[in-house]
Amino acid sequence: MAQKKLKMGMVGGGEGAFIGNVHRMAANLDGQIELVCGAFSSDPVKSKRSGEALFLEPSRCYGSFLEMFEKEQALPASDRMDFVSIVTPNHLHFAVAKAAFEHGFHVICDKPATFSLQEAKQLKDLIEKSQKLYGLTHTYTGYPLVKQAKHIITTGQIGDVVKVVVQYSQGWLAAREDTSGKQAAWRLDPAQAGISCCMGDIGVHAANLMEYISGQRIIELCADLNSTVMGRQLDDDGTVLVRLSNGANGVLTSSQISIGDENGLAISIYGSEASLSWRQEEPNTLWMKFNHQGAKMIRTGVGEFCDEALAAIRTPAGHPEGYLEAFANLYTRFAMQIRAYPSQLQDRETIPGIEDAIRGMAFIENAVSASISDIKWHKFII
Repeated sequence: MAQKKLKMGMVGGGEGAFIGNVHRMAANLDGQIELVCGAFSSDPVKSKRSGEALFLEPSRCYGSFLEMFEKEQALPASDRMDFVSIVTPNHLHFAVAKAAFEHGFHVICDKPATFSLQEAKQLKDLIEKSQKLYGLTHTYTGYPLVKQAKHIITTGQIGDVVKVVVQYSQGWLAAREDTSGKQAAWRLDPAQAGISCCMGDIGVHAANLMEYISGQRIIELCADLNSTVMGRQLDDDGTVLVRLSNGANGVLTSSQISIGDENGLAISIYGSEASLSWRQEEPNTLWMKFNHQGAKMIRTGVGEFCDEALAAIRTPAGHPEGYLEAFANLYTRFAMQIRAYPSQLQDRETIPGIEDAIRGMAFIENAVSASISDIKWHKFII
């Protein structure tokens, strides 16, 4: 029997939303997934208007996510959505995911996973109870050379990891007036974003990338988070020192007030024999450096790659691949997980899931707690 496209519903991502468009483009890129329904706004009128602007059937442009889950569940299996993509502000992630699982749908969600670590733990219980799939869009794990860097380290080619430095800097929140837009307003609102803006929005990506590539886990940290623009309740800049599970040290800096920086995510992993460096703004290049020989530049699509990197490469060498392609790699892999369900994928990496979600929320809460403490080092508590 010929396979059909998977049917996706979406919660959030309506008029004026940036990330909703990104998720829709990524899901659509490989032609495996079709958006069929959505509850795109908490305002029923805006939700239906947003859905109709995407050329969806008016009857499947819902006024609320609960209405969507109830009505989609009532449809024949051949017609109803297969999974939901959650792209709302943070405070709604848990409620939407909970309702999705209770109505029998798989979930893929933008990060951070929930509003709090407690909710993330409750989410794990719901996943285990429902036995449905859960994916978290830590986008940068989808880049081919990120996967190759992980492979190089896993196979011992740089020796033992001794230090990891990761930086994620942006400048878009540098001025007070930059908070007037929709994207800034909810990220700086504790009622919608949670206890952190900068660490919750981009620092958690940096922490995830540090652990994903190095293969180590953060076990202790020391943090200094700041609100540099007067009147802000949440951090817009911060530095976190970490100790990793193998004894290595790490430095994580995250900023949204670094004027002139666009999406400055960069990571260097230093080993006992060599080092690796990768920058998101130049994603097709991975540098491998040594003390006593010339540096090696690894380019996407040139030479030999591990299976995971090969699966993530889409175009011939010299054709830039970036953010949307990496995002699409997550959606396509999640589609593979759904098609294999209830079996597990064989010999293939799954996308970040609930364990990554819990570690991400723990990183945010541990960093905030450590920053307001007079004690220097803190155990990474989950």
